[in-house]
Amino acid sequence: MKRILITGKNSYIGQTFINWVKANNVDYKIDTIDLKDPDWKKQDFSIYDCLIHLAAIVHKKVQEDDIYYRINRDLAVETAQKAKNEGVKQFIFFSTMSVFGMNQGVINKETKLLPKTSYGKSKLEAEKEIRKLGDRQFLVSVLRPPMVYGPSASGNYSRLSKLAKKINIFPEINNQRSMLFVLNLHQFLKIIIDNQLSGTFHPKNSQHINTSQLVYEIANVHNKSMRLISIGEVFPQLLIKNVTVFSKIFGTLVYDEGLIGSPNSEYGGVKFEYNNYGFKDSIAVSEGMKIIND
Repeated sequence: MKRILITGKNSYIGQTFINWVKANNVDYKIDTIDLKDPDWKKQDFSIYDCLIHLAAIVHKKVQEDDIYYRINRDLAVETAQKAKNEGVKQFIFFSTMSVFGMNQGVINKETKLLPKTSYGKSKLEAEKEIRKLGDRQFLVSVLRPPMVYGPSASGNYSRLSKLAKKINIFPEINNQRSMLFVLNLHQFLKIIIDNQLSGTFHPKNSQHINTSQLVYEIANVHNKSMRLISIGEVFPQLLIKNVTVFSKIFGTLVYDEGLIGSPNSEYGGVKFEYNNYGFKDSIAVSEGMKIIND
């Protein structure tokens, strides 16, 4: 049995991972810790095989920009150092697609790391410092997932879901987005943990998602009529190019298949078979219209 500690006590990924482990009878013993409590430094990390670091400031309206660096970088590095000092074998750091600083395009092995936001910059700086701690006795695994969605997820998926249930028409725009269904992510995490893999990984769904089709499918699983209307190509492209919010929803932003961690790729002799749920099933589950046991 592996003993795992998760930071970010109330994180969406952490809580759903715990539920998934229980539902599938995975042989893990998982504890959580709240790094907001100063007593976390007194906790004994030596009993754990793996630490999954999820504690972070994401896209919050905060007065101090410096808080991103204090939490996402400094606290993450301090946690990793403590884990190493106390003999934890593997440290899994959740980073972000934002380290590339792109709102649209294809991210591949040659894409430069040029984050634009404090969130992305702080995560990238944390990556660099934590990797310095890695060695054969302390395996460092960095995950850069795209948008994660699933039941009760927040963020853009939640906003699109609410919109799809209120309206009957939506623009038909031909874009693609890399996204990651939370249950596929949990299977990916299990592969990383069971095989003690270190490196930088880019997990995603096998199928890229079109925003218009996403909204259509959300409406469909609720038996709601949705009509996709064409608004041409020129006007949407101008909006995508010049309006940040529009580009984040309708721009094309995908991970190339050649990145480490892509579905069905291999790394260290391990094949990444983790996409157990296709697009339609993932939406049905996310919308609470399909119950699953795993």
